[in-house]
Amino acid sequence: MDNSLVARIFEQMGTILDIQGADGFKVRAYETAGRAIRGLTEPLARLEAEGRLDEIPGIGKSIAEKIRVLLSTGDLPAYREIVASVPPGIVRFLEIEGLGPKKVRRLWEELGLETVEALKQACQDGRVAALAGFGAKSQEKILKGIEFLDRNAGAILLGEALPVAKALLAGLRACPAVRRASLAGSIRRGKEVIGDIDLVASSDDPEAVMDAFVALPGVEETIARGPTKTSVHLEGGFQSDLRVVTDDQFTACLLYFTGSKEHNVALRALAQTRGYKINEYGVFAEGSDRPESISDEAAFFRFFGLDWVPPELRENRGEVDAAARGALPELLDPGAIRGILHCHSTWSDGKASIEQMALAARARGWEYLGISDHSKSAFYAGGLDERRLAEQASEIDALNERLEGIRLLKGSEVDILDDGSLDFDDEVLAGLDFVVASVHSKFKMSEEAMTDRIVRAVRHPLVTCLGHPTGRLLLSREPYAVDLGRVVEAAAASGCWLEINGNPRRLDLDAIWARRAAEAGVPILIGPDAHSVAGLDDTEYGVLTARRAWLGAEGVMNTRSLDELLEAIARRRNPAARGKRS
Repeated sequence: MDNSLVARIFEQMGTILDIQGADGFKVRAYETAGRAIRGLTEPLARLEAEGRLDEIPGIGKSIAEKIRVLLSTGDLPAYREIVASVPPGIVRFLEIEGLGPKKVRRLWEELGLETVEALKQACQDGRVAALAGFGAKSQEKILKGIEFLDRNAGAILLGEALPVAKALLAGLRACPAVRRASLAGSIRRGKEVIGDIDLVASSDDPEAVMDAFVALPGVEETIARGPTKTSVHLEGGFQSDLRVVTDDQFTACLLYFTGSKEHNVALRALAQTRGYKINEYGVFAEGSDRPESISDEAAFFRFFGLDWVPPELRENRGEVDAAARGALPELLDPGAIRGILHCHSTWSDGKASIEQMALAARARGWEYLGISDHSKSAFYAGGLDERRLAEQASEIDALNERLEGIRLLKGSEVDILDDGSLDFDDEVLAGLDFVVASVHSKFKMSEEAMTDRIVRAVRHPLVTCLGHPTGRLLLSREPYAVDLGRVVEAAAASGCWLEINGNPRRLDLDAIWARRAAEAGVPILIGPDAHSVAGLDDTEYGVLTARRAWLGAEGVMNTRSLDELLEAIARRRNPAARGKRS
């Protein structure tokens, strides 16, 4: 049972108790435990084996004992009891924007609503608007939130699914009967949201592979099992499908089930012009039922005169034509990242000290780490005012004197205010090594007003980078209305960088807009938006998005050395350098 699943269990316990109006201390204890577990860099099982559970900040003796029960039995009676105490449907109400535990409790107790469908009907009937404290606007917002849920039904964040998928793949490859195995589907292509976890394996003994698959840790039940395909439910609510084929079918099967559908159509069209057909079993000359001998994906693409197309590019966005012309880019390698700018510490809403973040960054081989805690307007996140920002700068100076192998940079994630001005004046901003400017409020502005607001900030020479440009939260909040074309144009003209925020709930900019921005000459910064040591690893998802955006190392600013990065920031701050690419 991995950390994320244990964290989810305690978070859900706190949520349900909050809906029931339970004692606030008890609610916070479970919520704090969930956050603490998510921020861990070591598996809970190891901490338990070494007797260190009680050392985790935020974990008391009672919670530690519950963790031990979960780890040893895979079950927690207290959790089952709490979950059984409320209708299962009302917990989903909290996925609807604008509904917190108190409102959910009123909808349940006063209107008797127990499912999202019943809530939708109550909104359509006007019963929610008639409830004191709600009104017509709240009712409309709830309906829009339900529509958003419906559109994303069954979707899973890449950041939640990929660690599970990697563990499944490792388990499969450990099976002696497996010859080759790979992830497939949208998760192999690095899509930000996926449906399920697809795997493909080759074997001379498929039955043995299926036996191993259904017995892997985390598999809760078998949905269906056949000679070539098995589907299972996993802990955490995921579904995984495994296809097992002969080794000479593996390449065609992997290509087919990696997709995308549109990419496969383009390949089939190309094959037809060469007198071949392609399906999940192989490549066949017209009129022949004997497949061509093709050993792997590189050989497949070479067979049709193409360079190998990385899975992240297989979306039918010009990759087949580029592969034919030898014009595919050399995509960003994760090892090319030399440092990170966007991260938070305990000075605002982070879970680790600056020193802990610095040591973790150094352990990852990075040369620099930029601390960008929130500015004062983000009071809900413990944002820093001018005095605390100066105190933090002194701490960073002291750490730079003491720590070797890593350079800490002073920054701030500064709020972009309603009119596009910034949360600190220019004198304060000029004293920082870098500035990430972000929108954290007034998301409902008109498109024109929001765009004007962001463009004004982008044009400010002391703004190094625009953070999470659309403000979206995948599967929970739509992006605010903004004309990204105008934002990209302003960034290209001013030299401002745009961020690919690697937090799995953001991945913002997305791959399409990141590619457009880069093609317009806009420098891209990958930032994990880390609020814990573990959050630094979200850089991986930013890199995946950059690869899907056709980006190589040249277009990403944090592939620069420290000196090169600081030089680029200095050029950005010099108005005479506007319009020049860093």
